[in-house]
Amino acid sequence: MTAPTTPAHPTSAPTTSYLIDPARPTIKLPPGSCDSHVHVFGPNSVFPYPPDRTFTPVGDAPKEALFAMHAALGIEHCVIVQSGCHGFDNRVVADAIAATKGNYCGVALLPVTVTDAELKRLDAQGFCGVRFNFMAHLGKAAPVDEIIALTRRLADIGWHLQVHFDASLIDQLAPAFKRSAVPVVIDHMGRIDASKGIDQPAFKTLLKLMDDPKFRVKVSGSERSSKAGPPYLDAVPFAAKLVAEFGHRCFWGTDWPHPNIHGPIPDDGVLTDLLAQIAPTPAQLKALLVDNPQNFYRFPRLLRA
Repeated sequence: MTAPTTPAHPTSAPTTSYLIDPARPTIKLPPGSCDSHVHVFGPNSVFPYPPDRTFTPVGDAPKEALFAMHAALGIEHCVIVQSGCHGFDNRVVADAIAATKGNYCGVALLPVTVTDAELKRLDAQGFCGVRFNFMAHLGKAAPVDEIIALTRRLADIGWHLQVHFDASLIDQLAPAFKRSAVPVVIDHMGRIDASKGIDQPAFKTLLKLMDDPKFRVKVSGSERSSKAGPPYLDAVPFAAKLVAEFGHRCFWGTDWPHPNIHGPIPDDGVLTDLLAQIAPTPAQLKALLVDNPQNFYRFPRLLRA
């Protein structure tokens, strides 16, 4: 038997968490389409990653790379979500919003002790919500009762609450979220595990939450829910059911640049093409990508700072 040979040029470690040149999607997005969930990382030389960050990105993912990806997909509006790699320093998102003259908006990461003055300052920069994580890899979560107390102050400036949690926590967290004084946006379909099937208890709880008009959900994160891998078809039935039943309160996003993904780097063109099955009619697609985000995020945002 011949021994296996070692490649002359072993594959090097990736320097980004995203594909520089994603596939061109076959689906044509309607004018005014919005990517409702992305992040920006650095560049570290301009926006340094703080020592207490919850993770360190594989590499920078600056606003210029985000804009190029959106130009390739046909995206005009966007919601940039502050990432744990930048902590509570939201300047990197504010910088990207300013570069788009309000056609993008932001969701901040903030402590529950944030002052009203800081909320108003961020509001003037184009932010419209605050995100709280309940994912172990993103650090210790703020007490949920304190988060709900903060929503009373968010209501004063017209912001919303965005929540990111593991599916195993949905039954524990749902009663508190229902007490929110502002709309609640649930990230990534509640991080359901596609391998457990559409009748799994966590997804049933998510559907029950969506019966409350206070809630919205992002039918993003197919690459996170999938256990089959690209092109993530096992996650599609969950997103399609949410759109079919709650099509006026769903958003879609790429989750670029795909932080903390294990396995192949997701192709944003492949993720975009899933929309043909997630929102199969022109009316559903337009609601998901244009009408819902426009009504909720109100583009263009008026920047006052």
